Amino acid sequence: MAELTYREAVARGIAQEMRRDPTLVMLGEDIASAGGVFKTTVGLLDEFGPERVRDTPISEQAIIGAAMGASMTGIPVIAEIMFSDFLAVCWDMIANEIAKSRYMTDGQVSFPLVIRTANGGSARFGAQHSQSVENWAMMIPGLKVVAPSTPVDVVGLMAASIRDPDPVIFFEHKGLMATKAEVPDGEIIDELGKAKVVREGSDLTIAALALMVPRALEAANALAAEGISAEVIDIRSLVPLDTKTLLEAIVKTGRFFTVEENPRLCGWGAELVSIASEEAFWNLDGPSIRITTPHIPLPAAAALEDLALPSADRIYQTVSKAIDTRSGL
Repeated sequence: MAELTYREAVARGIAQEMRRDPTLVMLGEDIASAGGVFKTTVGLLDEFGPERVRDTPISEQAIIGAAMGASMTGIPVIAEIMFSDFLAVCWDMIANEIAKSRYMTDGQVSFPLVIRTANGGSARFGAQHSQSVENWAMMIPGLKVVAPSTPVDVVGLMAASIRDPDPVIFFEHKGLMATKAEVPDGEIIDELGKAKVVREGSDLTIAALALMVPRALEAANALAAEGISAEVIDIRSLVPLDTKTLLEAIVKTGRFFTVEENPRLCGWGAELVSIASEEAFWNLDGPSIRITTPHIPLPAAAALEDLALPSADRIYQTVSKAIDTRSGL
């Protein structure tokens, strides 16, 4: 067992799969000798060489176009889009070609393709480099959507994504890159579409994703000091979505909160709240509540960005206000 940072876990997960499959290749800006702008591909060029770890021009359309063409012929590809904001540049190919071609060819064409990208705020990169866009991908039929919060999940979900026959958008959070955790030795393979209960609780359920998971856990610890028991679920995979784990927690606790970095309008939490309302309405003891970023471009100034993003304190304050402790929950 070794302690790895989140960024080191990205490289380990890719290396594990490149050793397993000699046909797997990588494409992206500065992923080779530079080791990636977030240092998530350090060492891969040295081990696998320039034929398999390929630097590209600064063109998201070129990266996705080449990845699409290669994967259509059966070559498994990992393509990196440096910032998730730049998915907008190549979105036509992703949303209209990659996501739909398997369906439109009746399964004759498939895409063994993982599109990796750095997502989310907290790094002070401003409105064009700090967006959380996982809800963009979630809404497109034919795409799978993954966003791990821990180093071990990065390795396992990377393996699951690469081995999946469908295209996967793999969101790596910029704010988690330096976080560390123990990661077991040997091959790690996880499963797409499986949420994780990362904290057991009995009074309420908090569903979170990526950077919001450790913040939800911090809030849950603060709530516990006041006698409020919060269950925290790491969603991990938006498509496929583990509704079973989610609904079981809601039925058990009777209260439901989502914590998402998306701007409030049409964020993924709205879908989860809708599912809770349709499938577990009579088990709810109060309204489901979304804790989100306002519907604004994310500021670059540190104080303003911190104010916009859900913090552990805002999660704690929102839950505390919603829960009537005087009536024994």
